[in-house]
Amino acid sequence: MSSGQRGSAVKAAQVQLNKYGYGLAVDGDFGPGTHAAARDFQDDKGLAVDGIIGPDTWRALVSGSGGGSGGTGGKLTHSQAAAMFTSAGISWSSSGDCSNRDNRTCTSFDQLRRATAEGIIALKRASGCAVHITGGTETGHAGGTYSHWNGYKIDFAPYSCVSGHITGTFTYLGRRSDGAALYEAGTGDVYAREGSHWDAAYTG
Repeated sequence: MSSGQRGSAVKAAQVQLNKYGYGLAVDGDFGPGTHAAARDFQDDKGLAVDGIIGPDTWRALVSGSGGGSGGTGGKLTHSQAAAMFTSAGISWSSSGDCSNRDNRTCTSFDQLRRATAEGIIALKRASGCAVHITGGTETGHAGGTYSHWNGYKIDFAPYSCVSGHITGTFTYLGRRSDGAALYEAGTGDVYAREGSHWDAAYTG
């Protein structure tokens, strides 16, 4: 199926695309948004990027198979991650009111690991608290394998509700060399209480 088509098959494709965080309206109309999502998905999976949902693309949508870096360990675009967060009721902001990954004043989700996005969403659901993201994959954070730039970390505001959930539920590990208190979830995710925010590392 391709641009301009309408019907139940398009609705089914939109449902499948939304499982990857695209946030499309399931209206059965293969419009520009669905076309762009299909192209982005194909690019992520290493498929021919034509915006047409043929047998190979449909198979990858349903099974999560295909080339590229898709699946639970795959990387997201900023818009994909933003759609996932909006759907989960998670807000975010940046000091520069922007999302450019190469600008340290922005908050970008470009190249965020899907597992990281799912980790912060799981925290939101488990705690029942408001979660407000203040840092993503933009430049300016500390380096390393499990870094913000590589999509493993995310920063969020230390609201009392979510902070209480972390300190009251997770295992206290002691303090990091810079003095940040460390807490580990049962999943192995580690939360560091830095000066103005929580720094969460989703390395699983």
